[in-house]
Amino acid sequence: MKFVLTTLAAVLLTLPVFPAHAAEPGTAAIEAIGKINGMALACEQPAIASRARNAVTTTAPKTRANGEAFETATNAAYLEQGKGAPCPDTAGFNAALGDAEKRLQAAFPASR
Repeated sequence: MKFVLTTLAAVLLTLPVFPAHAAEPGTAAIEAIGKINGMALACEQPAIASRARNAVTTTAPKTRANGEAFETATNAAYLEQGKGAPCPDTAGFNAALGDAEKRLQAAFPASR
């Protein structure tokens, strides 16, 4: 379990951050959830992917920039996962997504 969480954290930290959006509040939180979403899709974890998508659509403002940040992070993580990285177990996904959801809610407190 500890290995899975460490692996998931390492994968999330090695994926590129998109500096063009760094000044916008909440973009990093949206990208983190997008990365989890992409990994969940590649690892055939539809419940995690659905929860990630729901977190963004119900918490973050519905703007083009937010949608693009989520989609770009999702696509990058999906492609990266397809290169043979091991899939985390459901508990690892849940823990990572829980942390990312907290960051998203902190970034967009008025949207709740």
